[in-house]
Amino acid sequence: MAKVKYHYNPETLSYSKIKPKKGMLIRNIVLIVTAVLLTGFLGYVVLVNFVESPKEKEMARELENMKLHYELLSKRADQHANRLAELEERDNTIYRQFFEAAPVPNEVRKAGFGGINRYKSLEGFDNSKMIMDLTKQMDVLSKRIVVQSKSLDEIVKMAENKEEMLASIPAIQPVKKEELTRMASGYGMRMHPILKIRKMHEGMDFTAKKGTPIYATGNGVVARADRSPTFGNVVYIDHGYGYRTVYAHMSKIATRKGKRVKRGDIIGYVGSTGRSVSPHLHYEVHKNGHPVNPIYYYYGNLTPEEFVDMQKAAEQEGQSLD
Repeated sequence: MAKVKYHYNPETLSYSKIKPKKGMLIRNIVLIVTAVLLTGFLGYVVLVNFVESPKEKEMARELENMKLHYELLSKRADQHANRLAELEERDNTIYRQFFEAAPVPNEVRKAGFGGINRYKSLEGFDNSKMIMDLTKQMDVLSKRIVVQSKSLDEIVKMAENKEEMLASIPAIQPVKKEELTRMASGYGMRMHPILKIRKMHEGMDFTAKKGTPIYATGNGVVARADRSPTFGNVVYIDHGYGYRTVYAHMSKIATRKGKRVKRGDIIGYVGSTGRSVSPHLHYEVHKNGHPVNPIYYYYGNLTPEEFVDMQKAAEQEGQSLD
């Protein structure tokens, strides 16, 4: 109930009601309404900024759970990356070496993604860095898995052709040991018998009587069978898998270009044609276009003791025969 105010008149010794002015009434109403609105607004601000609603609390819990899941996923991704790295190491150092295949470079396995920013859609969020880092990590891991999968596919194919490959790799002496006079000169720097200078001798010289049979040291296709000013009568055999062999100074060629030969087939006979000073066979092994020491490719018909004896003879300094 609203209070009623009275005014005392000393002259009449009486009270009379004080009627509020209309303007004061409106002002009071406005002040009350303003105070109510201001109080409500302040309460709303406090509720919005300092008091979480049940829905906000639920969203906050979900966000914390998502962060936890991202951390767990990141750890699992690291674990899988470590396991994949072990498989990549075995692939390069064991599997591919066994089949004499070139290792897959790390630059290929771990290459990034160039071009446009593929993660632009993940920018602008509170946890953008965490999400982008994990996404990048998963993308790189996925690419490494694809590269490794392709590498294993290649190894499977090589394994299927292993028997053919083993038959193709040079693995025997081109002249039977029973028919050798001696192993005259090995792989390395030697004095040239005609030029009288030290130069690289890229093969091995086997001395034998003129007409001694020369054998293909592995399966392959004859790439060349003709006469050379330096090598005289010479035969080149392409064995595949990066291997090629050379048989020089023959007295007679017993094969032809394009013919498919097998290990042990006679392809010619020892002679002294071309730049040579006595009957012998100059024999070379090339791997991926580069000459290598042939002594490591006689495991097909040499005992360990015979291999050691040949190695000692090949390492002796001296003069080659071509």
